[in-house]
Amino acid sequence: MARTRLQKCTACGEYGLGEECKDCGGKMITVAPLKFSPQDAQGARRRQRENAGSDEWIQKLPTPRKGDEEE
Repeated sequence: MARTRLQKCTACGEYGLGEECKDCGGKMITVAPLKFSPQDAQGARRRQRENAGSDEWIQKLPTPRKGDEEE
């Protein structure tokens, strides 16, 4: 089941409530991230599954754009 109710199609950009787009049949993704909680009971398990802290994981992190440097 979806983490949140509102979903957005990755192919056509339509919004809906299901896991599959009714217009094109594409995959739907959540529109909003999960709420953050410092008392996250599953945080350690999720970080282990995502291999957080590894070199491969670090390379996937977003970096600031070069043009955004403040003067």
